[in-house]
Amino acid sequence: MPPPRPDGPDSPATPRRPSRPLLLALGGYAATRAIGLVVLAIAAAATGEDGLHRLKGRWDSVWYVRIAEHGYGYETTLPNGDVHSDLAFFPLLPLLERGLSAVLPLDAAGAGLLVSWTAGLVAAWGIFKCGAHALGPRTGVLLAVLWGVYPTAFVQSMAYTETLFTALAAWSLYAVLRDRWILAGLLCAAAGLTRPTAVALIAALAALVRDRRLPARTVAGVLLAPLGWLGYIVYVGVRQGSPTAYFEVQAAWGNSIDGGLALARFVAGLPWPAALGLTAALALLAWLVVLCVRQRQPLPLLVYTIGVVLVSLVGAAYFGSRPRLMMPAFGLLLPPAAALARLRPRTAAPVLTGLALASAAYGAFTLLGSGPP
Repeated sequence: MPPPRPDGPDSPATPRRPSRPLLLALGGYAATRAIGLVVLAIAAAATGEDGLHRLKGRWDSVWYVRIAEHGYGYETTLPNGDVHSDLAFFPLLPLLERGLSAVLPLDAAGAGLLVSWTAGLVAAWGIFKCGAHALGPRTGVLLAVLWGVYPTAFVQSMAYTETLFTALAAWSLYAVLRDRWILAGLLCAAAGLTRPTAVALIAALAALVRDRRLPARTVAGVLLAPLGWLGYIVYVGVRQGSPTAYFEVQAAWGNSIDGGLALARFVAGLPWPAALGLTAALALLAWLVVLCVRQRQPLPLLVYTIGVVLVSLVGAAYFGSRPRLMMPAFGLLLPPAAALARLRPRTAAPVLTGLALASAAYGAFTLLGSGPP
């Protein structure tokens, strides 16, 4: 792997002083999430809603808590006849909820928040390390903070799997960048027990395998990487008596892979101003991907980022969930992080503050609305 590139004259001369940049990254990220929670609390008080309940007791959080408390086996039939099974949800988060609620004075929902908030900090740490490795510590700091002001960053404060998965993915990628393949494979396997998006991380590790004469640790890491994801797919298949059972469960939720046809139909069915705006947003996303390629990001990070984006776009999922599904693709934020790193702190700080407030306002509006995110 190429050595980290410095941001400029402000960069440390050696990599042996990580404490200040790391504290800035974690402190900046924590500040963005604190702003989100404060804005949510104010908006909830003004509207008479229960903001805490919106974070831990609605939408997917309810499914995870039910699995934590009762195990798998719950199904619900919708008025149109569709059957939603809890087997659509991967097991690591409910396992952690169950374990923590057994040893701490928390119920499973509260344990889910503890996992999510802790994992958010661990994810910001890993994102900082990846960014610092690629473009220097200052860019790493800004990358972690930008992830905290992502438009759907309010989900990072919910009892969802996004922060847990991103933490595992970021550290797995960083382990690869540091040539620690077995650790990378183990973390990837854990990520595979968290979200189906782990296929992008598996592909990122496999993308570096080009030589037939590989070190044993590299082979071991690559072989370990898919075990979590494959293990759960096999578990659902055995439980349901069909090798394609997991994909059938997802299809019943409307999450089948259709190559992007559902997205195209959704855009085509919108009024033209909305369709034009959404097309512009998709064009911006494509431009960000192009910038990531031009930036010559480390190959595993680039493959992972593009993989997460593709997985989020080619499924027939509810459109409103797609920005959230893309949130673990933190590599998309590396070009704007590098651009901000070239600004003076007195200029970058107001930009980040404005983004944090905008993200917090959007999060409060979404959480206190009808949802789902």
